[in-house]
Amino acid sequence: MQRVNLSTVSEFLLVGLSDAPEVRFLLFVLFLIIYLATMAGNITILVAIATDTCLHNPMYFFLGNLSLLDILCPTITVPKMLEALLLENKVISFTGCMLQLFFLIDVVGTEIFLLAVMAYDRYVAICHPPQYMNIVSMKLCAHLALGTWVVGAFNSLLHTSLIFTLFFCDSNEVDQYYCDIAPMLALSCSPTYSRELVILTVAGVLGSSAFVVTLISYIYILMAILYMNSSESRHKAFSTCGSHLTVVCLFYGTTICTYVRPSSTYSPDQDRIVSMLYGILTPLLNPIIYSLRNKEVKCALRRVISQV
Repeated sequence: MQRVNLSTVSEFLLVGLSDAPEVRFLLFVLFLIIYLATMAGNITILVAIATDTCLHNPMYFFLGNLSLLDILCPTITVPKMLEALLLENKVISFTGCMLQLFFLIDVVGTEIFLLAVMAYDRYVAICHPPQYMNIVSMKLCAHLALGTWVVGAFNSLLHTSLIFTLFFCDSNEVDQYYCDIAPMLALSCSPTYSRELVILTVAGVLGSSAFVVTLISYIYILMAILYMNSSESRHKAFSTCGSHLTVVCLFYGTTICTYVRPSSTYSPDQDRIVSMLYGILTPLLNPIIYSLRNKEVKCALRRVISQV
């Protein structure tokens, strides 16, 4: 295995979104507004959950974790992108690139597992309502949430170690606005087949496991809803699960397109668009989706905003 210090590259050059000055400024303003709106939306959700006793239950505990991840995800990549757009500083150190990839994969992996846990929580709430508080206790919630963060960190550590023990030489241009797996593999001058196989296997096993848990949970939820006698009960159940299901579809679809595939299919332009969907737009949309479809969250948000 090649060692990191054998690489002749000590820093990387991130290829920006555009080199035209007028376009760069417009993109800077656009992404700055999106980033600030994302921070404001998710921080408001966190404050509402922390201060409103009505939201001190498992569902909103997990939603708080999701909002925290949605704060971290764009914070890992967007500030550097904004710096490149405004100051044309596209250089990132070897260590900085490694840390950026580690934290990004960590957050993305953790969110995938957290969405599966949230699906299980909704399954218990709808299919076993009398036993809900006994099954999904706050102690279990804390263990499940901690488990998603720990598994996400170990998964990221494996991916990062596989990427940054490759040999980098000749070109140092990363064909993306942040350090990611596919462009780093494309940049390496070492054989990457065995590492790609490990990355795809690990990502496939963990990702498919989370997806299967989510899918089975929603199959049982749908069956339970169809057997409900009251249209009001069905509407309430759909309203409770609709927000989470929308977030699942947005996040799973974009991350699978990005990470669960061989590097031979890597397309820089396409990947920039897809990565923006899960890395920038989804964290912006999540608080909007949950607040629009949930009366309790809307009431809590009104109280927070009125106090501010």
